[in-house]
Amino acid sequence: MVDTDSGWDGRGGRGHRGARDTRGAHAADAIPNLRVAVPDRRVAAPDRRTALPNLRVAAPDRRTALPGRRVAAVSLAALAALATGCGPGTATGAPDASPPVRPTQAAAPSPTRTAPVTDDAKPRTAPPPPSPSASTAPPAPAPAPTTARPAPEPSTAPPPRVLMRTGSESDRVRELQARLRQIGHFGRNPTGYYGSVTADAVRSFQAKRSLPVTGSTDEVTWQRLLAMTRVPKAAELRPPTERPLAAPDERCLKGRVLCISKNSRTLAWMIDGKVVSAMDVRFGSEYTPTREGVFEVFWKSRDHVSTLYDTPMPYALFFSGGQAVHYSADFAANGYGGASHGCVNVRDKKKVAALFDQVRTGDKVVVYW
Repeated sequence: MVDTDSGWDGRGGRGHRGARDTRGAHAADAIPNLRVAVPDRRVAAPDRRTALPNLRVAAPDRRTALPGRRVAAVSLAALAALATGCGPGTATGAPDASPPVRPTQAAAPSPTRTAPVTDDAKPRTAPPPPSPSASTAPPAPAPAPTTARPAPEPSTAPPPRVLMRTGSESDRVRELQARLRQIGHFGRNPTGYYGSVTADAVRSFQAKRSLPVTGSTDEVTWQRLLAMTRVPKAAELRPPTERPLAAPDERCLKGRVLCISKNSRTLAWMIDGKVVSAMDVRFGSEYTPTREGVFEVFWKSRDHVSTLYDTPMPYALFFSGGQAVHYSADFAANGYGGASHGCVNVRDKKKVAALFDQVRTGDKVVVYW
């Protein structure tokens, strides 16, 4: 029978902490530091007679000795549990009952490796092992020192002198155009006028020869062009016309006539059915068309300027209202890419100047398809 005064309730846990056992006091006097290990509940003892021999009694430890009375209570509880043959189960003791704690032994620090003592009797600590993340590749060689080059000083030489630019008009411009045409940079007959087409041709030549691309003809560009081309022939400088003449209208076969064909875009100055000179012409747009029919020259103005459009009309031969045959710098520069406001434009200034001197007031003008 289990003694209820001892605090044991028959389930392996302790009863109320305040209960005392008078017999436990005598046991404490008999066994002052007895530590009894609780058997593993997961393994059931097959026989009460063999349970006691398996009891392990731990050696007394003065550092962890419990007070005598508490140890005696624990010892009596363990003996009672063995006597009743408790099997494996879950502990349901009091909340303050805790399993015995086995003391743990702290890991001994690893000894420090030291290098052998040197001759000067100063011990050296061995270097720590390399970090796993450290790279084991040999260090990259240092770049070879470079010598800084002094910055080039800005050139103080003056730019080459410009000989021809947009707006220039002369025989030299005509020669420039003929020479550019020889090497494939100018696709038209020379006109003697430096317009946008000529400027584009000069830029193309300069870019191909690694010259400053300005569109203007300076001394360097001109000398390079002279070295690459030959002297133009007369037929290259002043071709009769870029476009072939059309068969003349029958109204052009008698007298002094300016015979103007819209189909071939040419003007033929004819006297009694013979062509005296011919030149390329262009006409007005569909919004300002050149009138067709038979007219006569009623006014000549050598240095005329349009009061309606404020544009120059040199060597103007008026034949129908404000429409006239005259030189056009825009036609000379841009060709057939543009149009007039109804006038008959001529792009060869020298030819239209000679025509102006030969034509008289009252001469016939025929405009036809």
